[in-house]
Amino acid sequence: MTVSSKEMREVLTRALNALPAHADELRELDAALGDGDLGITVRAGSAAVVKALSALPDEASVADVLLAAGKAFSTANPSTFAALVGGGLLAAAKATAGVQSAGRADALTIGRAVAARIVERGKSQVGDKTVLDALVPSLDTLEASEGSAVELLDAMIATAQAQVAATASMQSRKGRAAWVQERSIGHADPGATAYVRFLEALRTAFAA
Repeated sequence: MTVSSKEMREVLTRALNALPAHADELRELDAALGDGDLGITVRAGSAAVVKALSALPDEASVADVLLAAGKAFSTANPSTFAALVGGGLLAAAKATAGVQSAGRADALTIGRAVAARIVERGKSQVGDKTVLDALVPSLDTLEASEGSAVELLDAMIATAQAQVAATASMQSRKGRAAWVQERSIGHADPGATAYVRFLEALRTAFAA
C-alpha cells in the first residue's frame, strides 16, 4: 500500500465529503455526555479541510497535506476535539517531513504522532474513554497487519468498532463527559465513534 501525496489528498477529500453525513449521530452521542458540539466540529472541520486541500499545489508533500489539514480542522470550530485532532495532525506533519508518498509504515507514523500529541495535550490515556480507546488499538492492528489499503482499513475498522462498543461500559474520565460520572456508563464514546466513521469513510474512498 503506497499512495502519492496527490492520491492521498484525493482519498481524504472523498472521505471528508462523506463524513458530515454522520454529524447528527455524533451530536446525539455527544449530547448524552458533553455539550453536543461534536457533530458541528466534524461537519465544519471536514469542510474546512477539503477546502484547504483543494488550495494546495500538485507538488505538495505528505507533510504539506497534514499541515494544511491540521490548521484547517483546529480552527474551523472552537472545540477541544478540534484542537486535539488538529494538534495531532500538526505533529504528524513534523513526523513526515520530506515524505512524498505514504505506505503502511508512514500511515503508522502519522497515527502514532497523532495519538502521542492527544495523550500529551489532552493529558489522557487509553482507558479514559476517549478517541484514544479506538485510535491506539487500531494502530496496533495496522502495525501487525499486511495487505492492501482496503484490507488494512478493514482490520483497523474491526478493531476500532470493538473498542467503541467496549467504551459503553466505561466511565468517562476526561472532559465534559467526566462531569456526569457514573451516568456516562452505557454510552459509547463520541470521539471514538467519530474516528470509526472516519476510517469507514476512508475505506469507502479507497475502494472507489
